[in-house]
Amino acid sequence: MAMIELQDEPAEERGRPTRERVYLYVREQILRGRFVGGSFVEEEQISSALGVSRTPVREAFHRLEAERFIDLLPRRGALVRQVTAQELIDLYEARRMIESHAISRICREEIPLPAEMGTILAQLDERPEGDYFGRIELNRNFHFAMVAAVGNVVLSELYQSLGARQQRVAMTAISTDPSRIARIRKEHHALIEALSEYDEAKALGILEQHLRPIMGVLSQLPNRTAPESP
Repeated sequence: MAMIELQDEPAEERGRPTRERVYLYVREQILRGRFVGGSFVEEEQISSALGVSRTPVREAFHRLEAERFIDLLPRRGALVRQVTAQELIDLYEARRMIESHAISRICREEIPLPAEMGTILAQLDERPEGDYFGRIELNRNFHFAMVAAVGNVVLSELYQSLGARQQRVAMTAISTDPSRIARIRKEHHALIEALSEYDEAKALGILEQHLRPIMGVLSQLPNRTAPESP
C-alpha cells in the first residue's frame, strides 16, 4: 500500500460543514497529485489529519466515489483512480459535442458573450503558470460560462456533471505537458475573438484544436487506446 504524505488543510475551509471540509480536502489532494493514482487513502489517515470522526470521512469518500475520484474496495479502503487515455479521449469527445453546440447557438443567434469569460481570461493571464490547480478551476469556469450563455438549463447541468472528470483530466494533461499552458492561453483568446465576431466556422475550428487529445500526453497514461497519428 502506497504511503501518502498529508498536507495541511487550508484555513478558509475550516468553517465549512465537516463532511464538506473532508470532501474538499481529499479532492484537492487528488487533483494536485499528492494522493496519486493507484495509491490508497485510509479513513483513519484523513480523520487524524483533519481532527474529525470517521463518519464524515466515510460520507466524503462515497461522494468522491460517485464522482469517480476513488474506488471503494471492501476491506482495503479508498483507491485513488488513475486517469486513463481512454477516459481522456472520451471526455474530450463529450466536451466537443456540448461546446460545439453552444458555439453554433451563440454564433447563429448572435447571443452576447457573458462578461465573465473575459474576466476569467484576465485572471488566467495573471495566474502563475505553476499554479495548475488554480488554472484548471478557472479554465472549467471559462468553458462553462460559454455553455451557460445559450440558456439551456439541462445542457448546463449535463456539462456541470462532467466537472470532476474534467478537472482530473485537465490536471493530468497539464502536469504531463506544462507547455500546453501557453497554447491553451492563446486558444482561449482566439476563441473569444471568433465568438465576438460570431464566426462559427472559425470558433469551431479553434475548439476542435483546443480539445484535441495530445498523443504525447496519451502515451504516458495507462490503457492507451488512441489511434496512431497520421
